[in-house]
Amino acid sequence: MSDLYGGIEAGGTKFVCAVGSGPDDIRATVTFPTAAPAATLERAIEFFRAQRPHGALTAIGIGSFGPVDLDPASPTFGYVTTTPKLAWVRTDFVGTIKRALGVPVAFDTDVNAAALGEARWGAAQGLSQCLYLTVGTGIGGGAIVAGRPLHGLIHPEMGHIRIPHDRDEDPFDGVCPYHGDCLEGLACGKALEARWGGPPQTLPPAHPAWALEARYLARALVNYICILSPQRIVMGGGVMQQAQLFPLIRRHVRELLGNYVQAPQILETIDQFIVPPALGARAGVLGAIALGQMIG
Repeated sequence: MSDLYGGIEAGGTKFVCAVGSGPDDIRATVTFPTAAPAATLERAIEFFRAQRPHGALTAIGIGSFGPVDLDPASPTFGYVTTTPKLAWVRTDFVGTIKRALGVPVAFDTDVNAAALGEARWGAAQGLSQCLYLTVGTGIGGGAIVAGRPLHGLIHPEMGHIRIPHDRDEDPFDGVCPYHGDCLEGLACGKALEARWGGPPQTLPPAHPAWALEARYLARALVNYICILSPQRIVMGGGVMQQAQLFPLIRRHVRELLGNYVQAPQILETIDQFIVPPALGARAGVLGAIALGQMIG
């Protein structure tokens, strides 16, 4: 029998917890809203305690909204730090789970976890370098480099890169409370709603919102391609449920790269290079389980 692992996908709006060892072995799962830290973490702890009849957990992996502290040498390792969700600022996420359940805990961003899940079992399976970008209420990105999630000074903050903003084309100021018109400020779900006056899912496929959205996302992708050189880009999140975005983004990426990156994945098979997640909405929690397996 496979070792059992816990996974927590901690999003800004909901938590998903699961116990299992992979996509074909999930013994139990639960989803609940992200509320105040103490109540939310206690609900996660209660879920894992209730799964003890399935067997002892080897480790738990957490993929969390951020920013978070991933430096094991830091006194605030495992904390949520300067998040816009003010109630969660300086929350000891890892310590709380570890003290309550007594198992090793792996910790990373939610998007790094999703990238790891897609690399282990999904659309980037078998590749050592890939990128996962989620475009939803906000925008975040995770990267797998040499088979491991990318860390550094902190962790990737792909939603907050600065991209060209032609104010004649788009006079919208952006919604990011830190930067205004960074990528997230211009292209996240909240930006779409603020710019066009309604939820993105209510905009028809031919609405000009989608052509503008594709241009912004393509501008970001060409920067990631030139810097990280991923072997595949996986794009998930609620906004990317608009299927018409993928062909528009692929076309703009090719145009913006101008044949500079001479890779057949871009020149010949870009529909297999920029793809939706194979794991769908499970990428994050399965990636959290994969994080636990890296330390278990």
